[in-house]
Amino acid sequence: MKRKEKETPKTDKPKKKMSKAKKVLWLMIILGVLDVGAIGCLVLAYGPNEDFKEFLITTAMSTMHHKYLARMIYDEETINQVLRENTIVEIDEETNTDAIQIGSYETKNYESEYERQILEKDEGNDVYKIFSFKENKNTYYITVVYDPSRISLALSSKFGRKGETIKTIVSKNKALVGINASGFEDPKAHGDGSRATGIVIHNGKVVWRGIGHSWGKGFVGFNKEHKLILTKTTADKAIKSGIVDAVQFGPFLIVNGKSMTIKGNGGGVHPRTVIAQRRDGIVLFVTIDGNGHRGGYRGGASYKEIIKVLERYKVYNASNLDGGASTILVEKDKIINKPVGYGPTGERSHPTAWIVK
Repeated sequence: MKRKEKETPKTDKPKKKMSKAKKVLWLMIILGVLDVGAIGCLVLAYGPNEDFKEFLITTAMSTMHHKYLARMIYDEETINQVLRENTIVEIDEETNTDAIQIGSYETKNYESEYERQILEKDEGNDVYKIFSFKENKNTYYITVVYDPSRISLALSSKFGRKGETIKTIVSKNKALVGINASGFEDPKAHGDGSRATGIVIHNGKVVWRGIGHSWGKGFVGFNKEHKLILTKTTADKAIKSGIVDAVQFGPFLIVNGKSMTIKGNGGGVHPRTVIAQRRDGIVLFVTIDGNGHRGGYRGGASYKEIIKVLERYKVYNASNLDGGASTILVEKDKIINKPVGYGPTGERSHPTAWIVK
């Protein structure tokens, strides 16, 4: 019998140790990359090009929870100076309701493609239509409501105690479309939507006296004639003037066909929600998406960009509503845009919604 030869056990080849010279070289490369990155950040923040500084400060300072991004880099004097140079001046007028003639539009002759987009109704739907387009890398959703009498302010069913998602509010009210309306207290980005900022008027009565910052303090709502009213009067005077449903927010973007004055970029970019009305009574819900990120920089549109679009569609009165992580458009049981709230669907809880029934 042949004896089996013993197999020589396999041994791993000894690993070559990196020489000190190579270690030093790699360390120098890493430090060099970090230095270049740091220098790049400093050039952006403090260099001759003011665009980045203005963009960062105005965008961060117009959020509720991300002001620290500006304050980490710049002192308060610099921040305040940039804010003064990039701001808005609203039109100091009351809404002229006589200029709004509800139903005074033609659906046959379109003087431009933009008019066709608004006036050409979807087959089988005389109440509303939704169309979208890209503008400066942002997606705009325009909800066209032909009969403003179909619009009302809806409250969370637990209003004052707990908010609800816009999808829930739309469902409970058996509505066709809904967008977010008033702002709300949001401590540490975990607000439950129960406590609206600013006064809320519902069915001709003050149902909430408001807390905190109302972002403009102007009333945005509809009167008994279903005309959009933008006013900075008191709640009692607003109700006496005929306002039925309203929230406090702003700024007012267009009043009586006159656009507000914008200095610089006007205050950063964000996802936005806007409510507007044309002279023929048609109401537009404008929902503008950002970049889809649910934290930090969320992208979006500036007031200057929004006004350009509103003017294109012949808006006569328009106001900004709560934006950022609050911006959302719901059609029946479907979320149409890409909200950037912190929940799994991007939704947040809200106290109020503008709905179409």
